[in-house]
Amino acid sequence: MRRSPITAARRSEEKLTVDELCDELRISRSTFYDWRQKGRAPQCVKLPNGSLRVRRSDLENWLIDCEAAA
Repeated sequence: MRRSPITAARRSEEKLTVDELCDELRISRSTFYDWRQKGRAPQCVKLPNGSLRVRRSDLENWLIDCEAAA
């Protein structure tokens, strides 16, 4: 099934929580924060309350970069 452009655009703008990101990548929170400390995690957005979000598009680009490096 093909998605409409509006749905695809909204999905790329989606922002994932750390828990959602970890669930999707099947990693622990400690692994995510270790990668972040080492500069290996996808780009994050820090909200005013201190919580982090990862744009879906940034995650997809990061995965492509990981695949290319493998």
